[in-house]
Amino acid sequence: MTDHVTLYGFWRSMAAYRVRVALHLKGVRVHEIAINLDAGEQFSPQFLAVNPEGALPALLESGQPALIQSMAILEYLNERYPDPPLLPKDLHARARVRSLAALIASDTHPLIVPRVRNYLTSNAGFDHAAWRSWATHWVTRGAAAMEKRLAEDPATGVFCHGDQLSFADLCLASLIIVARTIKFELKEIPTITRIVARCEQMEAFQRANPLQQPGAPA
Repeated sequence: MTDHVTLYGFWRSMAAYRVRVALHLKGVRVHEIAINLDAGEQFSPQFLAVNPEGALPALLESGQPALIQSMAILEYLNERYPDPPLLPKDLHARARVRSLAALIASDTHPLIVPRVRNYLTSNAGFDHAAWRSWATHWVTRGAAAMEKRLAEDPATGVFCHGDQLSFADLCLASLIIVARTIKFELKEIPTITRIVARCEQMEAFQRANPLQQPGAPA
C-alpha cells in the first residue's frame, strides 16, 4: 500500500466507481465519504466548497486542492502511480483507449446522471416511466456502439485493448455493472459481457462493486 487519499463518492455513481477501481489497482489507501445524490447532499455548502459543480467524484490529498472529473483523476493517478499502467505505451493505442473510454464517460454517462433525471422530471414533464425510457435508450445506444467497436477491431483482446487493463475497461465496467445494479437490461453485447466478466474476477473490481459501498441497499 501507498499514500492515503479521500474520495467523495456515492455507491451508485459510475464515475466514482471507475476512480475507486483505479485506486484499488494502484494500491492507494482510500477513505471514502459518501455523498447521497438522491438526498441532494452534493448541493450542500460543505460539498460545493469541494466541487462547485456539485458532482462526483472528488479526490483529496493532504495539502492539495480537490481533483474533480473522473477521467482527469484517472490520468493523474496513472501518472503519479505508474504501476500497473492503465494506458498502453504506443501513441495510437493510447488514443484508441481514450476514445473507447470517452464513448462511455463523455457520450453516454452524462445523459443519465441524477441532475439530468431531476431536470427532466421537474421541468420537462417526464414521469418515472419516461425517464426509464430515456435512460434505457442512451445506455443501450452507448453499449451497442461500444460492442460494435470492440467486436470488429483486432486490437481488442482479453480486455478492451489487447491483454492489458486500461481506462477503457474501467469505464466499460462502470456502465455495465452500474446498469445491472439499477436493473437496466442490456442484450446482444457478447464482447462487452466477456470483458466485464474478466474484470469482475479481479479484486480491485470486486472491492469497488457498488453494492459493497456504504449506503448501498442491502
